[in-house]
Amino acid sequence: MPADPLVWSLHLDFTTQADKDLATLAAAGQEAAYSELLRRYERPVFSLVFRMVRDRSLAEDLAQEAFIRAFHAISSYDPRYKFSSWIFKIANNHTIDHLRKRRLDTVSIDGSPHAQTAEEEERTRLVVESTDESPQEYVEHRELGDQIEHAIGELRPEYRTAILLRHVEGYAYDEISEIMGLPLGTVKTYLHRARGELKAALTHLTS
Repeated sequence: MPADPLVWSLHLDFTTQADKDLATLAAAGQEAAYSELLRRYERPVFSLVFRMVRDRSLAEDLAQEAFIRAFHAISSYDPRYKFSSWIFKIANNHTIDHLRKRRLDTVSIDGSPHAQTAEEEERTRLVVESTDESPQEYVEHRELGDQIEHAIGELRPEYRTAILLRHVEGYAYDEISEIMGLPLGTVKTYLHRARGELKAALTHLTS
C-alpha cells in the first residue's frame, strides 16, 4: 500500500479489499472503507447480539452502538488479527455490559432473524427436535427447548456468551478466546462450568 492511503483509495474497489486494508483506510479517514466493513459485518454482528438478547429492536440498537464504538476505535485495530474477531469482541463486550445492567436473561433456540434461507436458519438454531417425529413428540421437544432456553438464560453473561459462540456460532476455542478477550484456559473453564450448570438445571428432564 502507498504511503498515503487516501491517495491510494481514489482508484480502489472497496468490495475487493481485505478487511485489514479497509480498516487502515478507515483509520485514515476514508468513510467509504468503513461503510464497506459495516456492510460486511452488519448482519453477523446483529445476529450474534440478537441471540444474546432475543429482542430485535434492542439488538439493532446494541449492534449500531457497537459499530459506532468500533468506528471511534478503528485506529486501535491491530491488522495482525482478524477484523471479524475484533468487531465481535466489541459487540460482545457492549452486549454483556448491557446484560449486566439490565439483567436481561432471554435466549432462543430459534434461528437468526436475518437468515435468508431455510439452510441459514437451520445452521443458526439450537436444535432440540428430531426431523422424524410425531406431533406429540414435536410438542414435547419444543417444551424441552423452552426449558433449555430458560436454563441458558439463567447463566451468567460470560458463560452464556461462551456457550453461544461455541455451540451456536461454531467458533473454535482460540477464536472464542480472541473474541472474549480472555485466556484460552479461562474460556475452557467458562464452557466447562456452563455445561455443568446446564446439566444440573436440566437433570430433572432426563430422570
